[in-house]
Amino acid sequence: MAECATVTDFSGTRTTVVAGAMIDADRRLLAARRSAPSEHAGGWELPGGKVESGESDEHALVRELAEELGVAVTVGERLPGEWPMGDAYVLRVYLVDVIEGEPQPLEDHDELRWLEPGEWWSVLWLDADRPAVELLEQFGREPS
Repeated sequence: MAECATVTDFSGTRTTVVAGAMIDADRRLLAARRSAPSEHAGGWELPGGKVESGESDEHALVRELAEELGVAVTVGERLPGEWPMGDAYVLRVYLVDVIEGEPQPLEDHDELRWLEPGEWWSVLWLDADRPAVELLEQFGREPS
């Protein structure tokens, strides 16, 4: 069963942001450089976006990756944990596989890079994405 789109805490409702960790057969990790909003421009992230009201995390991730990268994906396992992104958002990360298309920076990103094993830390990850990249590195492709 998909999880709800928001997490409530003592400060109110936080919007969920989902990201897809794409790791290919050669263990390359896809990183996307933000072009917007300005406070995140130039930082690198696992691509994804906000979960809309009434939408599951998985559906949001399929929609966002189609809009932002022009790819069709299957959504797999969620990485353990979730990470705050300021006061208004919380990040959840899922393993995804591209099933159609080649990722292109169509929206909110100006560059994509497939990072080889050993190069995963060669980009300046946004703060919220760092713990997810650490988990991916620690567990390899399988987070459980």
